[in-house]
Amino acid sequence: MKVINKKWKLALYAFGAIGVNLLNIIVGSYLCSALIAQGFGPDAVANHTFEGVDLIVPAIWAVFGVIAKVIDGLIDIPMAQFTDTLRSRWGRRRPAIVLGIIPMVISYCCFLLVPNSGEATVLNTVYYFLMLVLFYCSYTLTMVTYYATFTEIVDNEKDRRFLTNTKSIADIFYFIIGFALVPMILKGMNIRIVALLVLPLVLVMLVPLFMIKEKSTKDGDFGEVSKPVNIIKSIGYTFKNKDFIIWMIVYSFMTLGLQLFLSGINEFFSIGKMDMTITMGSSFAPVPLTFIVYNKLINKKGFKFAYQYTLLVFVISMTAMFFIARYVAPGLAKTLCCVGGGIFASFSIGAMFAVAYSIPSQLAADDEKKTGISHSAMYFAIQGLFSALASGLGGATILTVLKTNQIFDLPGTYFITVISAIACFIAFILAFFLPKSIKELGKEKKEATNIELVNPKELVEENKDKE
Repeated sequence: MKVINKKWKLALYAFGAIGVNLLNIIVGSYLCSALIAQGFGPDAVANHTFEGVDLIVPAIWAVFGVIAKVIDGLIDIPMAQFTDTLRSRWGRRRPAIVLGIIPMVISYCCFLLVPNSGEATVLNTVYYFLMLVLFYCSYTLTMVTYYATFTEIVDNEKDRRFLTNTKSIADIFYFIIGFALVPMILKGMNIRIVALLVLPLVLVMLVPLFMIKEKSTKDGDFGEVSKPVNIIKSIGYTFKNKDFIIWMIVYSFMTLGLQLFLSGINEFFSIGKMDMTITMGSSFAPVPLTFIVYNKLINKKGFKFAYQYTLLVFVISMTAMFFIARYVAPGLAKTLCCVGGGIFASFSIGAMFAVAYSIPSQLAADDEKKTGISHSAMYFAIQGLFSALASGLGGATILTVLKTNQIFDLPGTYFITVISAIACFIAFILAFFLPKSIKELGKEKKEATNIELVNPKELVEENKDKE
């Protein structure tokens, strides 16, 4: 693959997945929530749900949601192998992205239809389960392929960090659209229409699609340096990387907490009578600036310190959100608390998404240098498997239980942020056990210079002898 060195081109490349990522937010945080009316405040039911009533059987959906995520995680592996070994006249990555986007858009549109309207039926539940699986599988192929290029499109750690950091800043834009702009529009428009309005943004993916320059792999020629391997060996090489597996354990707990919050964000803000647009706008707007703090911490202290700082900020933010939602009366005081809490949370948000790109891409690049084997997509696939299991447990099972039950005589929805905080605090503790290769990643190393003092007279005499 042709390497990109210019920063402005890398920035464009990093922003290419905004539309695809936004569709994933709409499906996970809005369309799935729109199927169950329970858990929403009375003012939000009309526009945040398709028809103001339950359209699926919650008990069955709690199981289906996890199954869909497990399938999503498992399918990552053959999808990664497919894109790593694809033979075509256009190379490996571009055809794989196209083959992912088309069914993804189709399943997204089908998600807006209701087979049996007005009531919760098994038919509806099965239908949405199938559409969710199709969406996740096609989304996975698209994004696993895109992320795999992070190892190949640059040839050094500095540019790779720039690419992954810029991708994290790009994430802020689609998060602002998804969690600040969309809630504002939902005050006067149904989620079905809003979902259609954001759909054209998926075309932004054409930017990296045309920037990828690969030679033909039709004849099985994948280059002299990097060669693909079969799926069994690829999985084996990835799981033998102990540093990566330890990272996956830490990452899974963080993902559980983060995805639980994002999946139940509509219900939490509606029942807590909090302005989601103001709060999330306050959280995301300062991220480009707070990201500077995160990068300085990495440069001075290394990845572990910066990552733990990020987790701790998120834990405090989630805990504060619970008390704001539960105990602060609606009005100016609650709005100011939301703004303050959002700004504080901004010191963690961007960094929590950056690690999903930076760590696996760097470990994959290091592994390729050692072995000469190219299977970078498999690192993202295995991460996707761990992430899917954690997301399914948090965003489907735990969220459904909280929405349909009470805890301490309070609606379970109130405790979404509490459980998110607990999960991320566990990740904070486990981060102490990260291997040294990850702990010190990104830390600036000062090279020691030993200067030997030489007597000028001796140097002159030595030169005379040589003459």
